[in-house]
Amino acid sequence: MLLAIFLPAGSLDYWQGWLFFTVMLICRELSSLYFLRKDPRLFERRMKLKEQRPAQKVIVPLLYGLIAATIVLAATDHRLGWSVQLPLLGVAGDLVVVAGFYLYFLVFRENSFAGSTIEISSDQRVISTGPYAIVRHPLYVALIVTALGMPLALGSYWAALLVVPIVALLLWRLLDEEAYLVDDLPRYSEYEKKVHWRLIPGIF
Repeated sequence: MLLAIFLPAGSLDYWQGWLFFTVMLICRELSSLYFLRKDPRLFERRMKLKEQRPAQKVIVPLLYGLIAATIVLAATDHRLGWSVQLPLLGVAGDLVVVAGFYLYFLVFRENSFAGSTIEISSDQRVISTGPYAIVRHPLYVALIVTALGMPLALGSYWAALLVVPIVALLLWRLLDEEAYLVDDLPRYSEYEKKVHWRLIPGIF
């Protein structure tokens, strides 16, 4: 991440980059330490990255690539001065990133089956409590919030435009995931009837 931030920025004199990196590092490490102690099985599931479904094999590399491109574009923006420098924008962006990580934490604490890949384990059950009582895919809400905060934290509102294709890929991912869960996870269809909204209550 340091290379993705500071190579395209062309300078280490980039306080937004240092603050963003520090925030990401602290959030990630605190979360990892917590779940390594409280739920090591979740941690193992999160480390498994190989997708089995054909659509997901296309979606996931594109998704990770766009997230990385967001950082690179934001840092390039800093070097070339495309965005007007607004110090409060960077701080606000970091707060949004923290909010995204907190949503991740709530999801992972509630759902030990929330792996990185779309699969169903033999003991898996439908989770309908916590954030899952509000929307069916709170993990993707957390990703969208974090993806929006990242370019803002780095001081670039132009790079924030990449959130649009990121959301489009997430919609493709969740629709494919839901088709799989309806077919293979018992009682998921009942859960869909109970919790109507996928990402945003009252909208979608």
